[in-house]
Amino acid sequence: MATGVRNADRPVSKDAAIGFIDVAECSIMRIVKVNSLHKWDVSVAQAKEIQLSLADRVVTGCGAIDPLLVAGVDISSPRLRGSARAAVVVLSYPELETVEVRTVEGETPFPYVPGLLSFRESPLILAAFERVRNAPDLVLVDGQGIAHPRRLGLASHLGLFLDRPTIGCAKSILCGRHEALGDERGSHAELFDRGECIGAALRTRSGVRPIYVSVGHRIDLASSLQWVLKCCCGYRLPEPTRLAHLAASGRVSPNRAAK
Repeated sequence: MATGVRNADRPVSKDAAIGFIDVAECSIMRIVKVNSLHKWDVSVAQAKEIQLSLADRVVTGCGAIDPLLVAGVDISSPRLRGSARAAVVVLSYPELETVEVRTVEGETPFPYVPGLLSFRESPLILAAFERVRNAPDLVLVDGQGIAHPRRLGLASHLGLFLDRPTIGCAKSILCGRHEALGDERGSHAELFDRGECIGAALRTRSGVRPIYVSVGHRIDLASSLQWVLKCCCGYRLPEPTRLAHLAASGRVSPNRAAK
């Protein structure tokens, strides 16, 4: 028998079979790559400088997006000891059915400073993304995108680390003003700060308070508004961030930790 040719009748060992399965699984998995942009152990002044530098790298336009998977991101409020739980929930689109839930708990050493929450929350959120095995094509973040004094809120910061289209879906305004909007679902009014359009107030449900949508990264505002509405299922919050909020609160069980 020629060397290097396996006998078809010879049984495959257990270790070889497991190795084959692991290779097959890796070829199917869509792992999320997290870029390395800067260190997290920085001062408040350094954090502000980083925001100003990274804001220039945010892309506020992109081609058409046709997502198969959409993720929602949220993080629980830090507890008394400074720990929090970050959650990433991946849904199929257009079904909006849950595909994967990942959570990470840990400390949040960076101090609470308005406008710098991404330095407090991003490390845990990115750690949760590193566990995701179904990489999303679009990410909705419970937080601001460029609707931020230095144009780099949590959604934009995460978008640069993930290099994926991201949208900020905040429940309140951090900066800027807007005109009145209609009461019907889909009504919106652009949000302006210092003469610049930084987002929009969007009514996702008739007669309910609007949410504040802004570009995170690699998407424009019109598309952001469109996709937020497409991801709404009768609640004020879009389904991805609504479920991420529940997961961060411990009310949605995470998937079994990946090996």
